[in-house]
Amino acid sequence: MKLIRRYPGLLPVFLMLTMISIVSCKKDPYSIGLDLLPASDTLNVKKVDTCTVVAYSLIQDSIRSDKSTSILLGSIMDPEFGITTASLYTQLRLSTEAVSFGTNPVMDSLVLILPYGSTYGDITTPQNIKVYELSQDLFYDSLYYSKRRIAVNSTMLANLTFTPHPKDSVTVNGEVLYPQLRINLNHLTNYLGNKILDAPATSLATNESFLTFMKGLNIETTPVYSQGGLMMFPISATQSKMILYYHNSENNSLQFTFTIGTETAYFTRLDHREYADASPDFRRELISHDTTAGRNKLYLQGLGGVWTKVRFPYIKTFEKGHHIAINEVQLIMKNYETDTTLNPPVYINLVRRDTAGNIGSVIDSDEGSGYFGGTYDAGSRTYRFRITRHIQQLILGTTPDYDLFLMVNNPVSNVLSPYRVMLTGTQPTLPQSTSDRLHLQIIYTMID
Repeated sequence: MKLIRRYPGLLPVFLMLTMISIVSCKKDPYSIGLDLLPASDTLNVKKVDTCTVVAYSLIQDSIRSDKSTSILLGSIMDPEFGITTASLYTQLRLSTEAVSFGTNPVMDSLVLILPYGSTYGDITTPQNIKVYELSQDLFYDSLYYSKRRIAVNSTMLANLTFTPHPKDSVTVNGEVLYPQLRINLNHLTNYLGNKILDAPATSLATNESFLTFMKGLNIETTPVYSQGGLMMFPISATQSKMILYYHNSENNSLQFTFTIGTETAYFTRLDHREYADASPDFRRELISHDTTAGRNKLYLQGLGGVWTKVRFPYIKTFEKGHHIAINEVQLIMKNYETDTTLNPPVYINLVRRDTAGNIGSVIDSDEGSGYFGGTYDAGSRTYRFRITRHIQQLILGTTPDYDLFLMVNNPVSNVLSPYRVMLTGTQPTLPQSTSDRLHLQIIYTMID
């Protein structure tokens, strides 16, 4: 923990703190720090938690959803946030090049396989997916964002309604396999399997030529209107795949594998339906742009959903006219919901955004997450961020007063998080307690 303390020889440090006075904060004596300060100084330690904080939620911009460690499928109806639906666009690569299917190859079946990972929401709700062949190229070196659409052919390859079983192994031809979603791509039509088996040798010679011949697949999820959940499927070249089962004049039981792996172009499309199905409180704050609604309730949602803007409009005038030393500053917020089947994020992020819209880190995050914070405390239902250096620099005027943003997805991570949480606002109404409000807690030492 980085503290600025009053000790002999450190007076120049304190004099760096500008002379400032209270405009929006009320001070109370604070009786900790006996082990940090000389005995004569302990009465000068103050704690204030009533500084003005302005916070309100906003719909986040589209986020990158390519090259993520997992892809998402499914649809969820959240009573507060409304419907979110996740769909997939992906290439499929040859597991070996220069493929030959032999003489007179005939398809037996074509199966797309995705290994289950974690889930979010109610997985007992049936889900419906439809599969199409892409008519537009994907490129591995391109960036793909969560609101993007890719053109597809009109022929439907699969229309599957299923209940997810992410913990149940499956048995195929007597072999017990890991939990997986298996999508039959020849149930409606033999088109795709026959297209591959009849492909010219030049289209099967290299992956580059094959991706020109078959651009990939779109797995489109149908929205649910009650409960539902989101399923995460880890990307693994050995487990994420499509298998073509066939026979030819020489052999009655053959198969060939097409892979989805780290060299494959893929991305998740995320559709929040412009929050048409969200609660009235949500829509008032985010759709009608009533920023005063943030006084009661705030929203955070992953998957390019919702983030919350936080400002401290009067912090530069804190304790004007006095020399002070900032010991510690924490931004504290509490989960608004006491009982929900949708777990809050284990970790949230606090970033700053400049006037050009560029996202950057808060200086205190350099100390690591153990110091900076952001981890959910289930016992107190709170998140905390330690932003001592950031507030100190704002008071000194040595850093621009950029807006801070709370968000679920880490902007520099390729992990897509489906979690969401509602936070108590800055001036909550009953039944929420004012002690639960989002607030800034400053512990400091009066020098004079």
